[in-house]
Amino acid sequence: MEGKKEIVLSGIRPTGFVHLGNYFGAIRNWANMQNEFDCYFCVVDWHSLTTHPDTKELKSNVIRLISELIGSGLDPDKCVIYIQSDIPEIAELYLYLTMLAYKGELEKTVTFKDKVRMQPENVNAGLLTYPVLQAADILIHRAVKVPVGKDQEQHIEMTRNFAERFNYRYGEVFPMPYAFNYGEDLIKIMSLDGSGKMSKSENQMNTLYLADDDDLIRKKIMKAKTDSGPTVPNSEKPNYIDGLFNLLKVVSAEDVINKFETDFNNCNIRYGDMKKQLGEDMVKFISPIRARSEALRNDEKYMKEVIEHGTSKARASAKATLQLVREAVGVKYY
Repeated sequence: MEGKKEIVLSGIRPTGFVHLGNYFGAIRNWANMQNEFDCYFCVVDWHSLTTHPDTKELKSNVIRLISELIGSGLDPDKCVIYIQSDIPEIAELYLYLTMLAYKGELEKTVTFKDKVRMQPENVNAGLLTYPVLQAADILIHRAVKVPVGKDQEQHIEMTRNFAERFNYRYGEVFPMPYAFNYGEDLIKIMSLDGSGKMSKSENQMNTLYLADDDDLIRKKIMKAKTDSGPTVPNSEKPNYIDGLFNLLKVVSAEDVINKFETDFNNCNIRYGDMKKQLGEDMVKFISPIRARSEALRNDEKYMKEVIEHGTSKARASAKATLQLVREAVGVKYY
């Protein structure tokens, strides 16, 4: 039965450009999930205001992100793609949940402490209550499955705490959501210098974006960090070399991967050849996504229809939840 599908909620911030790590770490799995679950994918523009108060590029970022999500395989007829700020019910639920969230627990969250270190001049209340708004994003659709990375699992635990407190105080309204990994083959895409994960906004020459043109993709890969190669057969690969092999594994043919693995293990690998091959294979992979996304983005009528369609579906779900919430809290007077 269509209505029996479990509800999945995931959000993505419209800051910076979507990169290969976002694709393999999340978006590709979302494209598979939409066939199995009742999926809501939210562009969390309110969240972005906590760290990016300058909103000059927000509109173009949001539109580009939605076009790239669809260009990467999300189907607006199979899932609900919507913008957080188009759903005012989220803000109202956030208000109720703030009454159930304590200052001490919010100050202890790892992401809050990290952000305070990164932006000591801008420790705003939105930053502190970020997990509460995230909880509202999830609970507004009574979602049970939330595909998130390890760094967000603490927030899902907090969402459960807020939902439990609400249910205890006002009556059973919310099911308990939990973090889950979809698929066994979660791929970690490292930056091209091996220093960490690819980033939406930092280390731009070490990150492959879905919007990069062909020449830039080749250039970035050719500049990727390598060494002189192993001198002992079957050596362990350093992080940055392992990262390049992982990129090969996601875009190149098996015989290509095997050739360079063998060359590495036999101490006769030519990294220039490997990077040239990887560059061509990466172009073949990214360019169709980029072309689809650009075509969608240039079709303003289509983009408007997609956003309106997503808003309509998301608001219907949000309104139904908020009606239950208002009745439970006792603020429904007629």
